[in-house]
Amino acid sequence: MNRTGRMIVMSSVAAALVVSGSISAEAVGAGAVPGAASAQAVHDAGRGRVVSVTHLRTLSARQVTAELRSDEDGPDWDTGSVRYGVDTYRVVYRTVDAKGRPTTASGLLAFPRGGERRLRTVSFTHGTELFKGDVASVSTEVWGQAPALTYASAGFAVVLPDYLGLGLGSGPQAWMDVPSETTAALDLLRAAASVAPTVGRQLGHEVLATGFSQGASAALALTRALQEGADPRFRVAAVAPVSGAYAFREVAFPSLLDGQADAKAGVIYTALALVSFNRLHHVYDSPGEVFRAPYSRTIERLLDGTHTGQEVVAKTPNTIDALLTRHGRALIAHPTGGLAAALRITDGVCTGWTPKMPMRLYYAEGDEQAVNGNSEHCQASFRAQGVDVPLVDLGTPDYGGSRHLGSQQAATGAVVRWFASLG
Repeated sequence: MNRTGRMIVMSSVAAALVVSGSISAEAVGAGAVPGAASAQAVHDAGRGRVVSVTHLRTLSARQVTAELRSDEDGPDWDTGSVRYGVDTYRVVYRTVDAKGRPTTASGLLAFPRGGERRLRTVSFTHGTELFKGDVASVSTEVWGQAPALTYASAGFAVVLPDYLGLGLGSGPQAWMDVPSETTAALDLLRAAASVAPTVGRQLGHEVLATGFSQGASAALALTRALQEGADPRFRVAAVAPVSGAYAFREVAFPSLLDGQADAKAGVIYTALALVSFNRLHHVYDSPGEVFRAPYSRTIERLLDGTHTGQEVVAKTPNTIDALLTRHGRALIAHPTGGLAAALRITDGVCTGWTPKMPMRLYYAEGDEQAVNGNSEHCQASFRAQGVDVPLVDLGTPDYGGSRHLGSQQAATGAVVRWFASLG
């Protein structure tokens, strides 16, 4: 989770936007890519077409540095790579939902105020957020803004998808649904390619993919999709996932049940998994099968994206055994049926493909949410396919008492330096 503790307890800012202009959808047109048959299908579906663009902020390099040093919830973010000022934009664009039906999603774009006209692009996919208003396109909290500001001020174009159902997207989020996270990220890249010329920039062919926690899996899935030809305009040049839950069945779920992971985080992740996966894979007929009363009556509404993190913390128990029925606990321990089907997809991001670009897996020692066994399992999976993916130990970074959160902050500085070195 992004901020179990900080996010769930503290983040509720939804609409503090600095809006200073807009660009019409007609000015940017469609984000479709000509050429392959699959690209024509994308064009026909309107995927990546821009609905609206709103200019949010203009910051000088000095203001970027000041903001990265202004986070009251943790230590300063690394400012060593700040070279340029930054412009940020909120984009609403066309994509498809988790069942392949047309819908819209939102995301944040950031461009440096200087440097080359043609830019390499960083795709950053964020960690778990419970409240629609806590993503970077609609919140100005430093936590959500820092990756965009860090990468853009270093000279990259940056795209940060909100995922389905978050930000200005409709409906509940499809949490950890890797296919829809992939389409949301890919279609925002297409939209960004259309927006860039209207602000005097151009996206180059190279994409550098990174993501934190939930977004680590999304970054791997986007990388695989592009490697397999999902859009010939883009090629992933390097990928840097951070503190992901890559192996729910083998590592993540067991760590929640045996006390390796933080207990409250375990409650909320478990609830998210059962509720969100049930929407797509039919895990249960009624909440009472897996959730104890009184939570069985409230948990689905509580996780619909309209409740703040504080509300979720206050209205959920502190232990998994207080949350789950005997059947629910057994299902988490030994997934079957719809849950097993969901996990075959979620746990597939490190299996069944061989990355052809540099990759590093970043982690913090003693991560209390995404335990280190996740990264080790992913590394072993790639090694079995003949690829040696190094693990990068970030040490024991702390952000608000969390090493998990600290890993995002520490990795952001480390990854931007690695990406810059690849130029």
